Amino acid sequence: MNEAFNERLLKIESRIGSPEFLKNKGLGNEVGYYIFDYAPQNELAVREQVTILQEKYDGSDRKLKIVTFDLYELVIHLLEEKGYLEKCFAFEAAKGADYTFEAIIKMLRLTGKNNLIVNYIVEHTPHENAVVFLTGIGKAFPMVRSHNVLNNLHQVMDSVPVVLFFPGVYSGQDLHLFGTIKDDNYYRAFKLVD
Repeated sequence: MNEAFNERLLKIESRIGSPEFLKNKGLGNEVGYYIFDYAPQNELAVREQVTILQEKYDGSDRKLKIVTFDLYELVIHLLEEKGYLEKCFAFEAAKGADYTFEAIIKMLRLTGKNNLIVNYIVEHTPHENAVVFLTGIGKAFPMVRSHNVLNNLHQVMDSVPVVLFFPGVYSGQDLHLFGTIKDDNYYRAFKLVD
């Protein structure tokens, strides 16, 4: 991990802790959506920093609450809750990984307006003085696509800022997962820190 990246990691706390952050509005005066992009080899350092921030703000007397959703863990949780997890193992054994990924996308309605991941995030997020951290996008690929989550979440959640921790490159216009896979255009988010 290089020094410039370490400085970016340390800027996260001052950015989300600033009084302006919760009041900051994005495009069209909507709540802010942010992306913290990073090289995939820095994944463990990002996870560690997210954990540090989560623990620091959890149960404290601070006015800000960090609510973290690991998208991969959320997929597993939802599959277990719906009784689909064992079926997915059977699908993979019988029909392969690609078939299983498509089945999971359909089971959890990940490309539709009634996206179960988005619904879960909305239902488990306080409506005031909170920030949502979305992690695990690299682990959840190709089942979960970051632009789908952001687009669907943006339509139903406008009370708290959202930060997507993205192992790749965000140009301000489009997302490139792992720096190589073009996810799709997404222009409503700002870079959390430069």
